[in-house]
Parts: sequence; C-alpha cells; structure tokens
Amino acid sequence: MRAVVMAGGEGTRLRPLTSNQPKPMVPIVGKPCVEHVLDLLKRHGFEDVVVTLAFLPQAIRSYFGTGDTLGLNIEYSVEELPLGTAGSVRLASSKLDETFLVISGDALCDVDLGALVAFHKEKGAAVTIGLKSVENPLEFGIVVMDEDGKVERFLEKPSWGQVFSDTINTGIYVLEPEVLTHIPTDGPYDFSKELFPLLLEMGRPLYGVVLDGYWQDIGNLDQYRQANFDALDEKVRLNVGGIRLRGNVWLGEGAEIDDVEELEGPAFIGNYSRIARDASVGPYTVLSNGVTLRERARTVRTVIDSATHVGRSTLIEGAIVGRSCDIRDHVHIHEGVAIGDEVTIGSEASVMPHVRIYPYKEVETGSQLHENLIWESRASTRLFGKDGVSGLVNVDLTPETAVRLAAALGTALKRGGRVVASRDSGPACRMIKRCLISGLNATGVDVADLRVSPPAVSRHVLKTQAFAAAIHVGQSHLDPEAVFIRIYEPPGILLTQSLQKEIEKNFTRQELRRVAADGVGSVSYPARVRESYAQDLLDGLDADAVRERGFRIVIDYGYSAASFVVPLVVGPLGVEAISAHGFSAEGGPRPQTLVEAIGNTKPLVTAIGADFGVVFDRGAERLYLLDELGREVAVEQTLLLFLKLLGASGASGKVAFPITVTSQVDALADGALEVVRTPHSLADLTHAATADGMVFAGAVGGGYVFPEFLPAYDAVASLAKLLELLAPVRQPLSELVAELPESTLIHRQLACPWAKKGLVMRLLNEQLAGRDVDLTDGIKLLDARGWSQVLPDPDEPFLHLYAEGDSAEASAELEQEVRDLVEAIMQGDGAAPRTPVEASS
Repeated sequence: MRAVVMAGGEGTRLRPLTSNQPKPMVPIVGKPCVEHVLDLLKRHGFEDVVVTLAFLPQAIRSYFGTGDTLGLNIEYSVEELPLGTAGSVRLASSKLDETFLVISGDALCDVDLGALVAFHKEKGAAVTIGLKSVENPLEFGIVVMDEDGKVERFLEKPSWGQVFSDTINTGIYVLEPEVLTHIPTDGPYDFSKELFPLLLEMGRPLYGVVLDGYWQDIGNLDQYRQANFDALDEKVRLNVGGIRLRGNVWLGEGAEIDDVEELEGPAFIGNYSRIARDASVGPYTVLSNGVTLRERARTVRTVIDSATHVGRSTLIEGAIVGRSCDIRDHVHIHEGVAIGDEVTIGSEASVMPHVRIYPYKEVETGSQLHENLIWESRASTRLFGKDGVSGLVNVDLTPETAVRLAAALGTALKRGGRVVASRDSGPACRMIKRCLISGLNATGVDVADLRVSPPAVSRHVLKTQAFAAAIHVGQSHLDPEAVFIRIYEPPGILLTQSLQKEIEKNFTRQELRRVAADGVGSVSYPARVRESYAQDLLDGLDADAVRERGFRIVIDYGYSAASFVVPLVVGPLGVEAISAHGFSAEGGPRPQTLVEAIGNTKPLVTAIGADFGVVFDRGAERLYLLDELGREVAVEQTLLLFLKLLGASGASGKVAFPITVTSQVDALADGALEVVRTPHSLADLTHAATADGMVFAGAVGGGYVFPEFLPAYDAVASLAKLLELLAPVRQPLSELVAELPESTLIHRQLACPWAKKGLVMRLLNEQLAGRDVDLTDGIKLLDARGWSQVLPDPDEPFLHLYAEGDSAEASAELEQEVRDLVEAIMQGDGAAPRTPVEASS
C-alpha cells in the first residue's frame, strides 16, 4: 500500500523556526519531524511514499532525495498554487490507484498504522479517519461517531458549548482512490472541512477509529518544545540516534564530552557536538548535531538546532535556538525565547522571556532585548575589524570564508602577483592558511609559503623581495578558539583603507577573478628566510657594544616560532639567553596565557641573576618586560623606557604614538624627538611609521616599531634594539624604570548602542564647539588640568573614555565629567551638564 505524506505546511505559528524552512523540517531530537513520520511508515511496512510539497519544496526534496537511505521509494508532488489538504493529495492522484494512507508530516506520532488499515478493510469504508482523545479539543476538528465507529458529524475547531466529543481528527486517513474524484480542481479544498462532510452527505461509508499511542501536532512553539521533551521521556517511540547512557541521556557519534557527569538526563546530545570543561547540560536539553557549549555554559529545558555555538558562561533556560547561531559569552536567554537560524547574540546580552528573534539578525553586545526582533537588524557589513579579520574557528571564520577572503584579495592584486604566507602553530591556523593559499591560487596569484613563521619574517620577505602582499594567520592570545588573519602591504604595513575597501567590495559582491586551469597560481617554499631576516637585523645594530656588555637574559617564547629566529640574533651578539616554551608542534601542550607566562618567567630571572626577562606573545609581535628583580614592567612604562633610552642614545627624528597614549611621551621627548600623534589603530600607526625621519613608534600593549628595519610590531627586533639601547647604560633596569614619570591616564568603556554612537559624537562635537578640541580620532578635549577623550569602538557598541590630568584625582574628575556629558546625551534629557572646560573656568 502507498502512503501519502502531506509536507506542504508553512507553519506560521512556529515562526521564527519556520521563517526559512518548511514546518515538517523542524527537528525533533536531532531529526526533522517528517523523518520520524517516514520512519514510522517504514516500521509498518510502507515502502512506496508520495510526499506532497508546497512551501520551500527543495528543502525537503534535497534532504531525502529518492529515500534510499531510509529504505523507502519516495516520489514528490509539488503544488504550484495552494490547493488545501485534499487538493494536494488529488494532485498526486495519478500515483494512487488503490487504497492508500494519508498522514501529516508535521505531527509526531507512533500510532499503529497497521490496525488503522485493517479496520478500514474490515468495515469496507470509503474513508477511515484516525482519531485521538485529547483533554482540550478546541484547536482541532472534532469527529462524532456511533457505537460501530461510523462517522455521524464533523465540527471544525468548536467552542466549549459545541464540544460533543473529545475525539479529534489527527490528519491520518485511509482512503479509497475513487473519493479523490469528488475533489474539484479549481481551487483549495480541505479534507475535514469540505470533502468529508460532502461524502457524509452523499451517504458514503466514513468511519473513525480511536488510535492507541502517542500523537502530538507541532502547531506552535509550546507544542514543538513539548514534543521534544516527550521524546526524551519516551512517551513516543522514536528511532533516536546514538548510544544511550544512564538517566535517558542519548549521546551521538563523535560527541566530545569533557565530563559525562555534567550531563543530567533526560537529554540528547547530537553527533559531533562538543561540551567543554565545566559546561553542563541540564534536564530536557536537546542539542542537535555539531552544537558547541563552551566553558561554564549551561542549558536546561532547551532545544538547540545544529551547528550552533554557545559561548562561555552563557545560560539558556527553556528556549528554542535555530541552526548556526553564534551566541557569545555571558549571555542569558530566558524562558520561552525562540531564535531563528544564523542569529548572532553579542556578549553579555540578555534576551527576556518569550521574545522571538527572526533569522539572520544580530543582537548587540550588552543589549537587553524585551521585544521581538523581526525586521530590524544591525548586521555588520564590515569584514575587517581593528587589526584584521578575526573570529572563532568554524563559527565566524570557516574554511569557506577564508577561501572567499583570499579570492577577494587575489582579485584586488594583479594576475601573476606574488603573496607570502605564514602562520602560528596550531591545526586551526594551518587549516585557515591552506584555504587562503587555495583562494589566492584560484585567482592566478603565486604564493610563497613560509609555513610556521613569525609574521615579522613574512613582512621582511614582503619588504625585501618585492612581493605584492603578505598574509599571516595567528591564534588569539585571549581565546584559543579564535584566530585572526592579517594582510600586509609593502613595505610591511597593515593594509591601507583603499585596498581594504577593494577586498571588502570583492568579498561582498563575490566579483572574484577565476583563472583557467593553466593560469592557477603556484606554491613555493623559500629557503633561509629566517637567516636573511636575522642578518638584516644584525646589520643595523651596534653588535660590538652589545657583545661588550655581556647580557644574561631570560626569554619566554610563548610557544611562538620566534624560537627559530632569536638564536640567530642573540648568538652573534654574545647574549647568554635562557629560554622557555619554545615552538611546539601541533598536539603539543596547552598554550599558556600571558599571565601564566609572566608568572613562570619571574622566578627564572632571579634564579639565574639575569639582567632582565622578556615574554613574547604567540605571534612574536608584542614584548613584555621584567626587570632584574623579577618584577613585571607595565606596558605603559616599557613604552616610556624605550623613548627615554632613545633620547639618551642621542637619536633624532620623529616618534609616533596613538592619540590615546599618555602625554608623558611629550615630556620625555623634550624637543629632541618630534612626537607625531596618529589615530588609535595599528594600521594608522604602522603607516605613519613609514614616513621619512621616523625612528620609533609604539602603543600601550607591548607593541613597538623600529621602522628603519621594519614598520611593524616585532618582538624580536624590539628585543634586539632594547639590548643595543641598554648596552651603554650601566644602571640596573629597575632603577631606570623607577626614574620614569608615572602616568595617571584612565581608560574606561561605556556601553552605547550602535544607533546612538553617531548622535553622541555629533552632539558632543556641537556642545564643545569653540573649545580646544583635537579631532584626529574621536573627540579629544584639552584644558588646563589635562585632557579627556571620547572614542567610538569600531567593532562593539562601546565608547572608550580616556582622561589624563596632572594627578590621579584630576584624571578621575576629568573622566567623570566627560562620562556625565555623554550619558546625558544618550538619555536625551536635554539638560547638558557643565563641560570639562566650563567646570574649570
């Protein structure tokens, strides 16, 4: 016997789950609802199935194909126009020449279909309707029968005053093919509302039978959630994938669980899902395939669809979450929330009870969402962040994204151009770099692959060997799950705005150059690039002075590839270097945090009587300093130390600093060095470093630039220059640091919605008109006590507030005044407080 599965439902009450998929495709414990229906048909011996489609038919057809994987023979019938339940089945009448079964694809059930068919044949019925007793029949069609099961009356969605029975129509029928001839072809026609009352009036034999077993219509979000919970409680017999553990916990193939004891049943964990350390899965949790819960995340009474990422310390209670969502750290999603596919929810956001978020939306960091998010969206069109392209591996930054980004870069370069590529250690960096190389080759660009190498080495190759660009893939020192891609232009600076916009245009429009087979770019592996880098660096130093001093230092490489390069530099300089945490191949020890690295280096410095210690970050771009007593030198003080040593060495020329760096640099320069202020970005700083006469550039954070060698952050070059600058100085490092002026600079963040950032900056600029204002980047207000600054964050809904006075108290006062001014604008109360200038006048 054939079966007809009605799978054309749009499911408007299930939105946002059904905004971009048919209702029968919503998942129940990891499988589409209609797949459970097909499994039920298979168990009862139905092998030939016709599936009727209407809304987004290709979603179902591409998923099931011909049905081979389920052991079924599936054919499809697609409505061009809405035909109703009966009309959709009549459209497939050419495939229905004998008794057949009709079943809904969006109702979960495990009823005995064989008993229904046997009853139909026993009674010689034209139609037999599967019925179910329910507590609340108001939402369904009621069927009234006599003692023999013969239908006497139909009533669609009655009021309580019209309820004469609790047996409802389940949408499961057995029909004889001749009844289809009574269905008109000129418009929509329904089984229960029109065809069955017509057949009853004609005197045709219509019967109903109350079915044993489970049946649940997936009509709204509450019913959908309950169907999943009933499946976990085994109230419905389903073919649930994976192995079953204690307490009704199902574990899919390839799932990674740090601690099985953190799984509270009943729960379902799909294939290849990942539950990180200290994350916990509470009762009635359903995680479909490929879901990730990061450290300390928790879910309870929640259904999450496939490939969704849940960040650290995020709590999801009683919610439904769609496919491929990106939920960041410290988010709280409350009871009754429903989130569509591919939604991004920023860190520290809170989604209040019963809010619906439709697909492809973005909720800002720190937001509290009280209303449904249907049309509005703040989806960023910017591909590049402050310092490049970055994101979580296989969440934000996937192989597909990397290939497309590289193809966009290759399209912006000339065909036949050359790009040098490097990466940090780690399998994620290797994967992304290989994808970048493929994307570049596809546009006819040749790539020189330096494999694992500090980015400074690739930029040195870019500068000295006339390459068109360089790319480096690094691992974030803040999050081991995140990587970044940086692109450099000659002579080693971060890419300029013009090239960045060209890449973003190509990426967004997908206007990518594709070459023929004989034009695909090549990959080469240059030799001795580290030696060339080290020799060029040594050639610019006073090596004799360093050798004469005879330094003893401690170096923590931070598992960076700098451990391949530094010996080529410190060896010829006669430096005795005791090193730790050199490069480790994939699968090595867990990367240490910066705090751990500094903590591990302190006792080494004092134990061997070193002159000082240095710690590198993973990319060997930033340098962190410890004095001979094992005390950490603050990054603000290290920046001032470099400037002081340059002045003492008799250097002349220009030095560059972001506009947010302390004013103490101006005092230390004291006219001998000309201070140039740049916007607060690495790209602007390194670009300024290429100007004539520039001898040094730096920012707070451990990054220093010596542009004569390379206009870029480079921890190896910074160490070499520090050795050279300290060589003629006979004071211990601790004394030099103690002589430095103390900065009173304050930096705070203030949450500001994206929609108000422009308003705040415009009104602030208007209110400060006529004052002493610097608009290099943001708004910097100067007065007799010092300065304060408001700077919008380019990537997050924040404003950065800076303030520096001649004392800590003055700095705090300036920061509070500018904060009050900004908050008054955001609140829109119209009564602006005194500006900092007015307060001091």
